[in-house]
Amino acid sequence: MANTHPTVLIPGDGIGPGITAVVCEILEAAGAPVTWEEHRAGLAALEAGGDVLPESTLAAIRQHRIALKGPCTTPVGKGFSSVNVQLRKQLNLYAAVRPVRNLPGVETRYEDVDLVIIRENTEGLYSGIESEVTSGVVMSMKVATEKACTRIARWAFRYATKRERKKITVFHKANIMKITDGLFLRCAQEIHAQEYPTTSNTRK
Repeated sequence: MANTHPTVLIPGDGIGPGITAVVCEILEAAGAPVTWEEHRAGLAALEAGGDVLPESTLAAIRQHRIALKGPCTTPVGKGFSSVNVQLRKQLNLYAAVRPVRNLPGVETRYEDVDLVIIRENTEGLYSGIESEVTSGVVMSMKVATEKACTRIARWAFRYATKRERKKITVFHKANIMKITDGLFLRCAQEIHAQEYPTTSNTRK
């Protein structure tokens, strides 16, 4: 196929290979100009004698700048850290974008749903900094930096503006977590006031 885009394929493990295989079939049927370069991550990588997230997989993603990844097992309460979290940190994938909308012909509990959830992916409790303070007492640290709070706010406002969304709502818990979520709220307000003053903004 001429002018194809090399794309990293990470089948994953468990149900991952089955899901990615179907997605590849759909893209092929649609005539998507894609050629796959398969790499491992998660249990599949460990079973092949490598690291849970091999450097060769990261290098391929950095080179091609696009990847399709199937689900990877994350041990519950023990074992290695989430492959998804490691990918976010290693590749600085700080913006999680989750569109939520009704589909024609599919009945749901609510109608006229059309929203996009944008979440900061690399900080907060996703920092994964945990420790045992003393026997029977453990702690998980919530980390927030002005840099990360500002860039996710800017990303969200830019996304909303380009997509002609009507309103941005900032979800926080600054009434309780006054320093961390307070910083996040303040950064969002500053981006709104300084760079996108005409965009409708709602605090929550």
